[in-house]
Amino acid sequence: MQVLIHASTQTHTNVHTKNFHARDYTTNCKDTLVCFIGEHVRAAAVCLGLLCLLLLATVISLVVHYNKSDCNLSRERDEFQTKFNNLTEEKHQLQMEIERLTLKIIGMRTPCSDGWIHFSSSCYFISSESKSWNASRQDCLRRGADLVIINSREENVRGLEIRLWIGLSDLETEGKWKWLDGSSLSYTYWGPGEPNSDGGKNEDCGEIRFHDRRNRWNDESCGSSNFWICEKPADP
Repeated sequence: MQVLIHASTQTHTNVHTKNFHARDYTTNCKDTLVCFIGEHVRAAAVCLGLLCLLLLATVISLVVHYNKSDCNLSRERDEFQTKFNNLTEEKHQLQMEIERLTLKIIGMRTPCSDGWIHFSSSCYFISSESKSWNASRQDCLRRGADLVIINSREENVRGLEIRLWIGLSDLETEGKWKWLDGSSLSYTYWGPGEPNSDGGKNEDCGEIRFHDRRNRWNDESCGSSNFWICEKPADP
């Protein structure tokens, strides 16, 4: 009986010991797994935290950069607008100056070139040398003009005590005096007894000669040497 109890006790003790070792192993195994998972979770949490911090830093950097870029763009835009406004004002001032100078030039502009005299709607040039009638006319033509055609008493030159060729002749038909434009004389200012081909000379060209008289025209040989008057239309 005692032996059985002992055996039973031993057996129970062995089973209990086995159960204890098994439970201890299981507990240690479970603790090790928890520790393993916990360590990895903590590591993952740390990494996640670091990633969050990095992301936050990146976002902050982008925001700062954007704000800085936005400020730079705003400043450049303002500078450009200021330059544009200045250029617009300068353009306006230049346009006003151009208009002012244009009006000044128009006011200063004369309808005749330098050395010419303006009267009515024509410009007149009085030579400073003397030539034949044909040579005098050629000089006028080179100046874009012709020998003067007198259409009124006011066009008769006064105050010059010199003989002057005019655009009048009877070269085509003797005794039929015409102006260079082919028109006949609607009125005349021949001096007394003129034209007369004095002394039988061939006097086929007209001149202004008698400055002390109301009627001043005279017929003269075309080869004689006289000063002359050119005439051309005045500029509009």
